[in-house]
Amino acid sequence: MSFFISNAWAEAAPAAGQGSPLAGLLPLIILFAVFYFMLIRPQMKRAKEHRKLISELAKGDEVVTSGGIGGKITNVGDSFVAIEIAEDVQVKVQKDAVTTVLPKGTLKEA
Repeated sequence: MSFFISNAWAEAAPAAGQGSPLAGLLPLIILFAVFYFMLIRPQMKRAKEHRKLISELAKGDEVVTSGGIGGKITNVGDSFVAIEIAEDVQVKVQKDAVTTVLPKGTLKEA
């Protein structure tokens, strides 16, 4: 009845002391190091720079928000900033929405 089924033979157990446990963990350690230096560390650096940018916002700065709106800051609060996007038109956005501080006079040129 078992024409197509071959017998399975157990392989001999490896001798004690072959290989070290560190050899099995080494690829995981290398992989974590690559992820840390290629992904985690640069992201932490960008977040730190963004926190610094937000803490230094001041009245008169020309900024661009994450939505692409550019304007001049007219009022800085604890959590929000008022941005003048056109003559007598102001919008209030969260500080975290500010992504870039432009050099003075940039918006006048556009």
